[in-house]
Amino acid sequence: MLTTKIANFANQLQEAEALNRATDPLTSVDPNLTAEEAYLIQLENIKRKVDQGQKIVGKKIGLTSLAMQKLLGVDEPDYGHLLDYMVVENGGSISMKKVLQPRVEAEIAFILKKELKGPNVTALDVILATDYIVPALEIVDSRIKDWKIKLADTIADNASSGYFLLGGKPEKIENVDLELIGMSLTKNGELVNTGVGAAALGNPANCVAWLANRLADFDISLRPGEIILSGALSRAADAQAGDVFTARFAHLGHVTVSFTE
Repeated sequence: MLTTKIANFANQLQEAEALNRATDPLTSVDPNLTAEEAYLIQLENIKRKVDQGQKIVGKKIGLTSLAMQKLLGVDEPDYGHLLDYMVVENGGSISMKKVLQPRVEAEIAFILKKELKGPNVTALDVILATDYIVPALEIVDSRIKDWKIKLADTIADNASSGYFLLGGKPEKIENVDLELIGMSLTKNGELVNTGVGAAALGNPANCVAWLANRLADFDISLRPGEIILSGALSRAADAQAGDVFTARFAHLGHVTVSFTE
């Protein structure tokens, strides 16, 4: 139900994105804003974008690490929508004029071949529904000033989505050990962090299962062909003009993005 509060907050975030100018946290206006209300705000702005001709190409999962959950005082991940305008080609660049305060995360992307609809979706269901996996970089961004976010702020802001890239080579999920797959992220040739699949809820497939089950609350399913970013394998790295990031994954190859003025 589109209440006045939901519509007003959706307008606030829509304007911030259109003007590329950060706005005050929604929770500074309403400290009691709930996660469920925040998802309604997110869905309202996604609906507006789809009505304008943009296309949903997948979903992203955030807050998959215990450290990030503790930071925001929550006990579960969150999710956002991926739209076609967010796609950047592997090796491509992003202008700092298109982002506000970008950070880069390395993740494993699942490309689905079958529908997943909760409740009761398991990691095995995810594996059976996955066509292939590839390495990914997500450029998270926030329309909230200085990343001063609480859970409801980031959910409403489409889980702080920005852009994303897919790279490497498609790999069948049964050919890799998702829990043990290793990743290294470099910034301008310098190693900034490393991670393994187990960093994302013990197994990235667990993240996708969580997503399918959470979406059931809104009668939404994961569709064949959708791209699912399963969650960061390490902390995000701040990006500035001139930076080049490369994530290398065992068995999956690499993915690279650069930032320009």
